[in-house]
Amino acid sequence: MASLELPHGDSAGTILGHPKGLFVLFFAEMWERFSYYGMRALLIFYLTKHWLFDDAQAGVIYGAYTALVYITPVLGGYLADKYLGQRKAVTYGAVLLTFGHFLMGFEGNGGQDAASLNIFWLALAFIIVGSGFLKANISVIVGQLYPRTDVRRDGAYTIFYMGINLGAFLGSLLCGYLGETYGWSYGFGAAGFGMLLGLVVFTVFKPLLLGRGEAPIALSKGLEWGIYAIGILAVGVCWWMVQNQSVVGTLLGLAGAALVAYVLFTAVVKLPAEDRDRIFAAMFLIVGSILFWALFEQAGSSLNLYTDRYVDRAGVPASTFQSINAFYIVALAPVFATLWTWLGKKGLEPSAPAKFGLALMQLGGGFLVLVAGAATGEMTPVVFIFLIYLLHTTGELCLSPVGLSAMNRLAPAHMASLIMGTWFFASATGNFAAGLIAAATGSEAASGEGAGKEVVLGVYSQIGWIAIAVGIGVLVISPLIRKLMHLDTLRDDSMQAQIDDVFGDAPATARPAE
Repeated sequence: MASLELPHGDSAGTILGHPKGLFVLFFAEMWERFSYYGMRALLIFYLTKHWLFDDAQAGVIYGAYTALVYITPVLGGYLADKYLGQRKAVTYGAVLLTFGHFLMGFEGNGGQDAASLNIFWLALAFIIVGSGFLKANISVIVGQLYPRTDVRRDGAYTIFYMGINLGAFLGSLLCGYLGETYGWSYGFGAAGFGMLLGLVVFTVFKPLLLGRGEAPIALSKGLEWGIYAIGILAVGVCWWMVQNQSVVGTLLGLAGAALVAYVLFTAVVKLPAEDRDRIFAAMFLIVGSILFWALFEQAGSSLNLYTDRYVDRAGVPASTFQSINAFYIVALAPVFATLWTWLGKKGLEPSAPAKFGLALMQLGGGFLVLVAGAATGEMTPVVFIFLIYLLHTTGELCLSPVGLSAMNRLAPAHMASLIMGTWFFASATGNFAAGLIAAATGSEAASGEGAGKEVVLGVYSQIGWIAIAVGIGVLVISPLIRKLMHLDTLRDDSMQAQIDDVFGDAPATARPAE
C-alpha cells in the first residue's frame, strides 16, 4: 500500500513556518502589483495632462477602469474553477498584463487624437482582462497551500498582502518618478518590466507550489486554446466598455444582481446545510466590503486632489503621498500577522465579521481626523494626511487579507474561485462608486472657489460617521455571522481527497482516524 504523505507538512519545506510556495506567490504578486500600482500612480495625470480630459471625465474613466479590473476576476475565476485551473489562469493573465503595460508606453501625440486614444483604450483592456485571469486565482492558490482549519491561514494571507503592498509602494515611487520626470513611456515601461519579472518568478518556481492550482479536468489543447481565445474576445469587449463608462455602471447593477442570485441559488439548492450557511456568511462579508472600498478608494482620487490643493505639503508633490498606505502595510502587516496568530493560539482572536466591524470604524475615524485637522487653518497640516492613511491602513489590515482568507475558507472547493471572484466584484462596485464621488468632488474642487474645500470636507464628515455607525452594527451582529461560519466543523478537502486516493475502497477500520 502506498504511504500516506500528509500535505502542507514540514517535508515540503517551510520558511518562517509557512510553505515555500507562499513566497513564490508573494514575489509573483509583488511584481504584478508593482506594475499595476506603478501604472495607476500615473493614470490620473496621464488622463488630465496628456490626453487632456477634465477632472470630472478623468474621475469617471478612472472609476470605470478600476471597476472593470475587479469585475473580470468573476470570468477568470469561473474558467479556472471549471476548466483551466488556477496556475494556467495566472500564467495567461500575466502574459496579457505584460503586453498591456508595454502597450501603455505608446504615447502618440496626446490631446484627443482618436488613433492614439484607441491604442490607449486597448492597453487598458489588456490590463483589465489580464487582471481578471490573475487576481482572484493567485489568491486561491495561497489558500490551497493550507488546510481549511490551519491557524496560519490569516497570517499567510497577511504576509501575501504585505507582498502586494511592497510592490505597490515601490511601483508608485519608481514608475511615478520616471513617468513624471522623464516621460510617460519610461514610467509605463518600468511597470511592464515589473510584470514580466513577476511572470518569470511564477513560471520558474512552479515546483514549489506542490501541484496546487492544476486543471480540475483533463484539458485538451483545443479546449485550452479556446479559453485563451475567450480571453482575447474579452479584451475587445473591455476596449469598448472602458470608453463607455455609463455602461459599466449598468453592468455592475445587472451582473451583480445575477451573480448574487446564482451564488445564493446554488447555496440553497445544491449545498448541504452547513456549506449553505457558510456561503450566507461569505455574502454578508462581501456586501459589507462594498461600503469599505467605496470610501477607502477615495485615496487615489478625491483625497489625492485634496492633498494637492488644500494640504501644506512644503513643496512635496501630492502624488508622493500615494505611497504612504503601501508603506504602512509593509511595516504593519507582520505585526498584524503575528497578532492574529498569537490571539488564535490563545482562542482570543476576533472573528472575521468582528474584524470587518473594526475595519469600518477605523475607516470612518480616518475621515473624521482629517476633517478635524482641516479646521486648524486655511491649509491642512500634512500630519493629518499621514494620520488618515494610518487609520485607513489599520482598517484595511482588519478587512482585506482577512476577507481573502475567509472567502477561501468558507467556500466549498468547487466554488472557491467563484466566491473569490464575487469578493473582487464587490471591490469593483466600490471602485465604481468611488469614481463617481471623485468626479463630483473633483469638479467642485477644480472650480477654485473656497466652497470646494467645504464640499469635500462635508462629504468626508458624513461618510466618516456612516462608516462608524455601520461598523458598530457589524460588531453587534458578528456573533450571529460567526455561527453561520460553522468553524468547528470545517473539513480539509485536500486532505480528505488524498486519504480517499490512498485507501480507495478499503474498510473504514483501515483508514486513519479523522
